[in-house]
Formats: sequence, C-alpha cells, structure tokens
Amino acid sequence: MGRWRPPRAAASPYITPAGYRALQDELEALWPRRREVVAALSAAAAEGDRSENAEYIYRKKELGGIDRRIRYLQKRLPVLEIVRRVTPPEQVFFGAEVTLRIGAEELVRYRLVGEDEADPGNGKINIDSPLATALMKKRAGDEVLLPAESKSTTARIESIHYELDEEDE
Repeated sequence: MGRWRPPRAAASPYITPAGYRALQDELEALWPRRREVVAALSAAAAEGDRSENAEYIYRKKELGGIDRRIRYLQKRLPVLEIVRRVTPPEQVFFGAEVTLRIGAEELVRYRLVGEDEADPGNGKINIDSPLATALMKKRAGDEVLLPAESKSTTARIESIHYELDEEDE
C-alpha cells in the first residue's frame, strides 16, 4: 500500500499565448517520439529474455514517461484559459513582469505565469506561489513583504510591464 498524500489544490488554469503554443508543440512532438520508442521497444523485445534485457526495460520506462506526459497534456490543454489582455495594467496580475528593488541596490525581475510555464531559475514564477500572491494587485511604488522560510524581506515594486498583447495571434 502506498503512502497517503492529501489531494493537491487545483492549479490556476491561466496561461500566456506563447505558453499555450509551447504545450501544443510539445504534444505534437511527443507522438513521433512515441513511435520511435515503440519501434525500439519491439526490437528489444524480439531479442528474447525480457527479464535481463536492459534495452527492453529502459524503453518500457521511456514509453511510460511519454504516455504519461501525453495523457497530462491531453487533459490539461482543453481546460487552460489563455490570457491575452490584463486590466488594469498599472496593477500586478497574471502575465505581469515585475521589477523589484530589494535593499538599496539589488534589482530582480519576475514574471507571473501559470503552473505549466513556471521556471523560477529564469524569473518565471507560478501565479499560485506565495511570492506571486504577495505581489498580486500591488502597484509600482508599493512596498511588498516577500515571504521566506527563515525571515521575510521587504521589497519595493519599481515597475510593472505586460507583454501579453504583443503575443496575440
């Protein structure tokens, strides 16, 4: 029996037009890759004993990962809501690129995106994250308490910029 985990809160269904296109492209690229893996799996299975066939075991796991991602994308894409315009643009909402001044000199930039686009290492943070929640509905010049594990820090919002309209199809 597996370990019980409480159900995860549903992720916000919002996504930028570019993020939606990227997920569609990923789904389209997975189908040809799946065909290649199935062919390699068939060839490995034809070699005989499957219990000690490393190639067969590897391809089986790879196929499982591809199938899992395809299922996820097929379920996720129909429920996503593409955000093209945000009003009022002087406040922080989904899609905003926010420049924060932490302390006297440190400037950091974050863009609020959906769960499927989040990449904290590149400054794209999930709209449902504690940091994004702290920034929501704030304006340029506002002071924000940034949540942290050890101690919270105060930052000032220097600027808010939106690129959603520029990505319209």
